[in-house]
Amino acid sequence: MTKTPAPKSLLRRLLIGFMLVMLGIWLAALAHIVKQVKVDKVRQTAAVNRAWTRQIMLNMQSLPPDPAALARIGQRIEDLRLDMFREFGYPTQARIRVWLGGQLAYDSAAGTPLDDGWALWVERDAARGITVERREKPDSDWVFTPSAANYLLSPLVYSLPFMLLPAWLIVRVGLRPLRAMAQALEARELESRADLAPLPASPYRELAPVVDAVNRLMRRLSERLAREHEFLADAAHELKTPLSVVQINAHLMEAAADAAQKTEAGTGLREGVARATHAVHQLLAYERARQESTDAPPQEQDLAALLRERIAVAAPLALQRGIDIELRASSPAILPLHRESMAALLDNVIGNAIKYSPDGARVDVCLDAGRCITVTDQGPGIPPALRARVFERFYRVPGQDQAGSGLGLAIAERAAARNGARIALDGGPGGHGLAVRIAFGDAGCATPSP
Repeated sequence: MTKTPAPKSLLRRLLIGFMLVMLGIWLAALAHIVKQVKVDKVRQTAAVNRAWTRQIMLNMQSLPPDPAALARIGQRIEDLRLDMFREFGYPTQARIRVWLGGQLAYDSAAGTPLDDGWALWVERDAARGITVERREKPDSDWVFTPSAANYLLSPLVYSLPFMLLPAWLIVRVGLRPLRAMAQALEARELESRADLAPLPASPYRELAPVVDAVNRLMRRLSERLAREHEFLADAAHELKTPLSVVQINAHLMEAAADAAQKTEAGTGLREGVARATHAVHQLLAYERARQESTDAPPQEQDLAALLRERIAVAAPLALQRGIDIELRASSPAILPLHRESMAALLDNVIGNAIKYSPDGARVDVCLDAGRCITVTDQGPGIPPALRARVFERFYRVPGQDQAGSGLGLAIAERAAARNGARIALDGGPGGHGLAVRIAFGDAGCATPSP
């Protein structure tokens, strides 16, 4: 069985980040100290070397001009200095040479070659003929010794617990509003799963984006639930009548006494099933047409080719009634479209034109250079006062003999909006029939010629 990993701790993450910041500051300070020590040690060594050289000269001026005595006092002074610095834990390297009357009387490192990088100071007593030369090497590597490590690490080690404890308290207190928001959401879920009211605005600037994102999510969920409830209500409303017809005709078929009654009941049963099937298809098309367009971006489509394809789909219905469909299209006409919703739009507009036109009539489909589609039929048309209402769900023009769900133009309007188009209704040429105009973008539709 796969072990579920333990959840990560934001508090621990913040504390680790705080420790890393402290470590970074300490390393930067250490680098500065190392650089400064190298500079200061050179200057300090030069000053110390000058002082000790003068001290050796002062001591030698009180002695008789004896090379052995001069060597002895120089060595004792240097040994005293070395003992003092060893006690402090500071290693040091120095070399003393003493001349008397131009002759080398003492060399603390006889036979060792002289090298560069050492601090040099020379004191001379011309009256007695004494010259003292002292060299000392700057101890710039002190920071890498154990004593230096103890000195530099002690502040970090001792201060870290005292700094992390306040940081821990500050972070915990700072995260309280976030925990309070989580508790409010949890309590709301326990009260009701449908409680999708927005959270109150946060007084904290850092939490405001989180609250806004949660509220946007709740708004989308609320809209989705509203659409689902609306869809269920629409489905119940639209399927109630055809299902009742199916049920009644099923009972009539069972109780039929002769073949004629059975045939009549069977016809009614098929009509009820067809109407229910059509209603389901229209409801699903309406639901797809009103979905948000964030699921997939539009793709470049040839509108003229899509028109030819949808006319070919509608051709069998037109042939049954002897209706001629004429297409005038500029090709190609490339536009960014959602293919599925655009196909639903064209199917509904062309299908309505065929359905409401009389047998043997003509349907004109025109795509002009301004990328405006005009579908004109020879049907009864729609009175101007009702042209806005036919886009409402389930609204049908009074006196219509054709069966329908009242969703076709509602589907077309939503599909047009999803594809960046506008749909409008007008009278056909000569005031007969209906002209449906679909304009994309800022394009306008010219009035078709008769």
